[in-house]
Amino acid sequence: MTDGTPREVLVGLVERVTFHNSDNGFCVLRVKARGHRDLVTTVGHAAMISAGEWITASGIWLNDRTHGLQFKAHFLKTSAPSTVEGIEKYLGSGMIRGIGPVYARRMVKHFGTDVFDIIEAAPARLREVEGIGPVRAAKITAGWADQKVIREIMVFLHQHGVGTARAVRIFKTYGTDAVQIMSENPYRLARDIRGIGFRTADTIAEKLGVEKTAMIRVRAGISFALTEAMGDGHCGLPRTQLIGLAEKLLDVPAALIESAMVEELAEGTVTADTVGDAECIFLTGLYLAERAIAEQLKRIQTGPLPWPEIDADKALPWIEQKTGLTLAASQSAAVRLSLKSKVTVITGGPGVGKTTIVNSILRILAAKSVKLLLCAPTGRAAKRMTEATGMEAKTIHRLLEFDPKAFGFKRGDENPLDCDLLVVDESSMVDVLLMQSLLKAVPSTAALLIVGDIDQLPSVGPGQVLADIIGSGAVPVVRLTEVFRQAAQSKIITTAHAINAGRMPDLAPPEGETDFYFVPAADPEQAVLRIVELVSKRIPSRFGLDPIKDIQVLCPMNRGGVGARSLNVELQAALNPAGDKKVERFGWTFAPGDKVMQIENDYDKDVYNGDIGMIEDVDLDEGEVAVNFDGRKVTFAFGELDTLVPAYAATIHKSQGSEYPAVVIPVMTQHYAMLQRNLIYTGVTRGKKLVVLVGQKKAVAIAVKNVAGRRRWSKLAEWLQQSKVAVLLME
Repeated sequence: MTDGTPREVLVGLVERVTFHNSDNGFCVLRVKARGHRDLVTTVGHAAMISAGEWITASGIWLNDRTHGLQFKAHFLKTSAPSTVEGIEKYLGSGMIRGIGPVYARRMVKHFGTDVFDIIEAAPARLREVEGIGPVRAAKITAGWADQKVIREIMVFLHQHGVGTARAVRIFKTYGTDAVQIMSENPYRLARDIRGIGFRTADTIAEKLGVEKTAMIRVRAGISFALTEAMGDGHCGLPRTQLIGLAEKLLDVPAALIESAMVEELAEGTVTADTVGDAECIFLTGLYLAERAIAEQLKRIQTGPLPWPEIDADKALPWIEQKTGLTLAASQSAAVRLSLKSKVTVITGGPGVGKTTIVNSILRILAAKSVKLLLCAPTGRAAKRMTEATGMEAKTIHRLLEFDPKAFGFKRGDENPLDCDLLVVDESSMVDVLLMQSLLKAVPSTAALLIVGDIDQLPSVGPGQVLADIIGSGAVPVVRLTEVFRQAAQSKIITTAHAINAGRMPDLAPPEGETDFYFVPAADPEQAVLRIVELVSKRIPSRFGLDPIKDIQVLCPMNRGGVGARSLNVELQAALNPAGDKKVERFGWTFAPGDKVMQIENDYDKDVYNGDIGMIEDVDLDEGEVAVNFDGRKVTFAFGELDTLVPAYAATIHKSQGSEYPAVVIPVMTQHYAMLQRNLIYTGVTRGKKLVVLVGQKKAVAIAVKNVAGRRRWSKLAEWLQQSKVAVLLME
């Protein structure tokens, strides 16, 4: 505990195990503790726990409104019981295969407190007990041995500063080899186990006596520095920059990093190549993925067109008559190009008619019995695509049939998608690894239509796939810029295009009702008050919107007084103050009625990074929270709540691919580091009916001018240019 609360130690006998989740080890125990008259409710983590065991726990006292006083254990060490009653309770709890309450009573009656020594040292004597034959005796000795190994592993991990929850994860991953694996290379933990990063592994390694300059440490540090860069969207880094980063991180001389780099390159964990003139080091997986995307696109491009030639001069008037819409010249040109190309990219901002074009293409091809598949990177984007086209669109993960057990996709080159045309929407969000998996599953006989807005933020994951494909010139691209008349009446759309063109949007108070407003706030304190008032009172009363379901606050960043973190606390208190039914975990409070966001992909639960849900129930007895994600109920154990955060406010990055009825965006000079044109543009284009900017005009001006953004190091555009040259030579 880092919050300064003094730690206490609790020792006693486990009377009852109220709850135990074997996956993450979370448990609720009733303990007969020394110095306490009543049974103490103890909450913690244990790989295995049974009534009758003796526990030593260190932690803090918490007063839970519903359950009264509880002891929250950070460490929980169990040892075999020593009293006759304890031993009988322990043996009879089903902890050891082959023993239930009846045999436990008989064994204790026969051997007394020596029963454990007998099981371990003289197992043949177990047959002296009535009803225990050779098979049951063998089961009992094997069960006891397992228990002993688990205990030893947990003690080893505790001694090396690993909290119990993580210790359970380590044990679950490595089983009985845990001690050996960790002793040989503790840095494997960072690679293999969710929730353990390089820094935790580094602390454990230090306790195990690994020197600061040990080669396994320096090598692990190089991969870690690259993985950190991946978090910023890079596929690799210039060599000098990487060495500088690793030097700072590891606090070792550059020469040592150079020699570790040689070993990493020799083993193939990282790959060296150039981007332009810069010498770069890539994580090999990302390097190969970018190269594969270029190869797959070339393969798809060179295959035959999957439908017979379509006469666009007949098809275009037919579709106009069908839809009652007249296509503009730019839209007609886009439809013509898509009908004769194997791979086409359509890009442009809001109101430029991307949806109309996609719908026209889909309807013309459907009339020719062409097999169509539609997908988008997020659940929300897929849902919007379904609503816009009237055809089912799936998330890319669902389309490729993700299998959580094998942690891979069932669809790929061996088992390709069954389609003549695949349409990918919101493609600016698709990162390198996902695009590689998707393209691998597209048959050479199919065509590909990539739709997206290149001016939005690039993907959260590594790479800038859409920008690289467009920038390479290797694929036909339709770039739509004309805003249609109906759309031009929306101030959201005209503002978005002004920002995108680098012009300062009109922030003057409007005359009459409109869909875009600017509310000035001089400093962070004032901004917070105005945002809370807008969301809780002004917008709901003026526009009839639900403050929790319909209004989304989107922040340039997480940190700071007007960041998503602190705004979540303020908005939660104003919109849904928690009653008795609540749980506090990982620094947040969760209660029924709260809006929450999933922050990492969970394939088992089928919820993904950025999905928004509403908490339906908090079950304090079962230790579970039920969340409704778009009509589907998903249950989280309390110990799993580290993947959920309140979502009254979220970052603009997390909102990609989503639309909300109303959006409120703080834009303050304190967000200086994040004020970029594509960030504000992405935020503004998330609002359907209403967008309100709150803050300083100066901050809006900074954002509109700042087009630099951070360069992402990737090699895809170069690979695509090389394959374009190859295709031209073939022709």
